[in-house]
Amino acid sequence: MQTSPEPLPTSLTELKNLLQSERELSAQKDQEIIQLKQQYQNILEQFQLAQHKQFGKSSEVSPEQQSLFNEVEVLAEETKVEIEQVSVTRQTLKPKRKALPRDLPRDIIVHDISEEDKHCDACGHELHKMGEEKSEQLEFIPAQVKVIEHVRLKYSCRCCEQKGIRVKIKTAALPTSPIPKSFSTASLISQIVTHKYQYALPLYRQESIFKQYGIELSRKTMSSWMLAITPQLMRIINELKTTLRQQPVIHADETPLKVVHEDKSQCYMWVYCTGSDSPDKNARKDHQAPPNIVLYDYQKSRAGQCVRDYLHDFSGYLQVDGYAGYDQCSATLAGCWAHARRKFMEAKAVQVKGKTGKADWAINHIQKLYRIEKESQNSVPEEKRKVRQEKTLPLLKQFKVWLDKSALHVPPKSAIGKAISYSLRQWAKLSRFTENGYLSIDNNRAERAIKPFVIGRKNWMFSNTSKGAETSAALYSLIETAKANGLVPFDYIKTLLEQLPNQPDSIEYLLPWNRPSHD
Repeated sequence: MQTSPEPLPTSLTELKNLLQSERELSAQKDQEIIQLKQQYQNILEQFQLAQHKQFGKSSEVSPEQQSLFNEVEVLAEETKVEIEQVSVTRQTLKPKRKALPRDLPRDIIVHDISEEDKHCDACGHELHKMGEEKSEQLEFIPAQVKVIEHVRLKYSCRCCEQKGIRVKIKTAALPTSPIPKSFSTASLISQIVTHKYQYALPLYRQESIFKQYGIELSRKTMSSWMLAITPQLMRIINELKTTLRQQPVIHADETPLKVVHEDKSQCYMWVYCTGSDSPDKNARKDHQAPPNIVLYDYQKSRAGQCVRDYLHDFSGYLQVDGYAGYDQCSATLAGCWAHARRKFMEAKAVQVKGKTGKADWAINHIQKLYRIEKESQNSVPEEKRKVRQEKTLPLLKQFKVWLDKSALHVPPKSAIGKAISYSLRQWAKLSRFTENGYLSIDNNRAERAIKPFVIGRKNWMFSNTSKGAETSAALYSLIETAKANGLVPFDYIKTLLEQLPNQPDSIEYLLPWNRPSHD
C-alpha cells in the first residue's frame, strides 16, 4: 500500500521552516557520520597499536640507546665497513681479543719439541731458544660442595670426679652461624639467594641441581632459610632506607605482583632508588654523586598512601611516571620524558606508512632534549642545570606552544590526541628537570631497577604469602644495591651473613659503598 506524499507548504513561512528543518536534519546526520568515522579511526588505531605491541619492536629507540635486537647484524656491518676501509690502504686487520683477568688462577703448561727436533735440518747444529709464544684458554670448574665438620674438644677435671665433686665440663664455643642449629653456611645461603634473585633460578630448579651432587635439599628448607635470615638483613635495609630519604632526588616505580594467600587479587612491588645503576666508587668518595641505593617495598595495593608511608615526610624531588597516586606524597614530583616520548611513538606506529605527521615532529623535538642531556651527562649538577637553563628551556617553550596549537586540531581520543593530552597534563612535571642538576630527564633509573624483579617474576609468576613477598623485596634490595655499587652480590650477601650476627652495634662499615670492590 503506497502512502500519499505529504502536501507541500502553502506559505512562504512554512517553506522556510521546512528548509530549516531539513538543514538541521542534514547537519545532524553529517555530525553523526563524522562521529562514526572518528570512532572507526579510534578503533583502527587501537587495533594497529595492539598489533604493533604484539609483533613490532618492544621499545622505542632513544638517542642514547641502540636496539639490541639486530646487534649481530649491526656489528657485522660495522666490521665489514672497517675491513673495506682497511683494504683500500692495503693493511691487514688483526682482531684484538680482550685479555683474560690476570688475577685468575693459572695452570702453566709448557709445550716443547722433542730433543731430535732441536737440531737444524740443514746443517745439523743445535738450535737455540729464541723466544716463546703464549696463548690463553678459559677453563670452567663446576661448583664444588664440601662438608665442614666442627669437632669441639671437651675437658673435665678428673680429680674432682674422683672426689665426687660436680664437674664443670669445658668446651669451645661454636662459630656464629647465620641460622642456629642449621647445617647451612653463609656461602650456601648466599648461593641460593643470588641464584634465585640475581639469576632468576627458581628453588625447584636449585633443588634438582643439588640432587646431582647427592644432596637432598628441598625447596621448603631453602625457603625457610631465606625467611630466617631476613630479620638480620633488615638492619642493613633500614640503614639504606634512612640514607635514601636524605637524598635530594629519589626515583620510584611500581609493578603488579600476584600473592596466592592474599585477599586482593593484585598486589604491587614498589621500587625506590637513587644514584646511578652504573657504579662509580671514585665519584662517591669525592662526594660528586649520591649513593647508589635500590630498595623494593611490597604492598597490597597501588594506593598513593603506600608511597607516603614509605617516604614519610620526604620533601625532595620524586621522579616518577604519570601515575596519579604519587601526587599524595609531600615530595616535589618530576616527570618522565621517556613516557611522553612513548605516547608519541605509539601515535607514530598507527600513522600511514611512508608519511610523516605530528608524531614525527614531537619525537624529533624530544630527541633534541636528549641530545643536550647526552652532551652534559658527565658534568657536575650545577653545570648541568646551567646548560638546561640556557639550551633546554627554549626548546621546552617551543614544544609547549606546539602542544597548545596541536591540541585544537586533533581528535582527543586519537593516538596523537592522547599523546598531546598526556604531555599537557604532565607539563609542569616534565619541565621540572631543568630546576635541579641532580634530576634526570626521565625515570629510566627506576624502570631499569625494577626490571630484574619483572624478569624473575616471569619464572615463578607469584609469591605464596605476603611474608614471602616481603622477604623477596629485602633480598632483591640487597642484590641490586650491591650491583649498583660495583660489588659481587654473592660475596656481599656472604659477608653480611658472616658479620651481622657478631655486630650488635654499628654496621656502617657494612654498607655497600663502604665495602672494597672485591666484596
